[in-house]
Amino acid sequence: MLIRLGYEIAIECAQPMPVISVLEICKERQADIQRQTKVLTSPSVPNHTYEDVHGNLCRRFMAPAGGFRILYDALVEDSGEPDELNALAKEMPVQDLPDEVIGYLLGSRYCETDHLGDIAWQQFGHVPSGWARVQAITEYVHNRLSFGYGYARATRTAAQAHDERVGVCRDFAHLAIALCRCMNIPARYVNGYLGDIGIPPDPSPMDFNAWFEVFLDGKWYTFDARHNKRRIGRVAIARGRDATDVPLLHSFGAHTLTGFKVWTYEQDSYPATPPAHGIDRTFDAQMLS
Repeated sequence: MLIRLGYEIAIECAQPMPVISVLEICKERQADIQRQTKVLTSPSVPNHTYEDVHGNLCRRFMAPAGGFRILYDALVEDSGEPDELNALAKEMPVQDLPDEVIGYLLGSRYCETDHLGDIAWQQFGHVPSGWARVQAITEYVHNRLSFGYGYARATRTAAQAHDERVGVCRDFAHLAIALCRCMNIPARYVNGYLGDIGIPPDPSPMDFNAWFEVFLDGKWYTFDARHNKRRIGRVAIARGRDATDVPLLHSFGAHTLTGFKVWTYEQDSYPATPPAHGIDRTFDAQMLS
């Protein structure tokens, strides 16, 4: 299966400022990229990538004063299989966890385990450990929170989402992550592309998605508290303790978001030009063959 994906993001800067984007397709999916543009900017500015402490690919720019746009478009091969399911996957004792996983047991900026520990043990202490417990947490969060784009708030934490009972996909992920960590299950935040593949189309504008991964039986598994179902065509971008570690854009100064478009959908063949999502057609000539 082929998935067309990409983004166009525009900001307005009062003065020149450094900007870091965390928008590269994750390292393990790089080999699946069949065709892609370079990361294009308007106006064109030098940029380069580096790897952060979580293994994510980040890109550095010096954005000029005024309008600044970043665009990317790609075709990615995907198995077409839904998220892996392993109902027999077991929790690992903390003392047996790999060193690099321990950090995903700890509280973080948006996942305050100290506020949610009692709730977690009351709700899930009696549930069989392993996959069944994580699925119970996923279902609890899915039913606890009401989704709506109007509920978005950049400062909402997992505990606040639990109390307010509303949120967007990042809030669903944060609450599920925090509850898993309270139960000594390593959990991490993931953002990426998730199109309406294998499900009825959602009329809402496309956006990046957030979900979470848990470490069971020595490997990471995908769970999604927002949708609470195994989905087809996820393409991860970045992972971290929570959204603090993986902002789409981080500017070292004030900026205003003036444009935001995301696309991800299945297609049978690669067309000659990027999809018509309001993209300036001057970018077409820069598509890589």
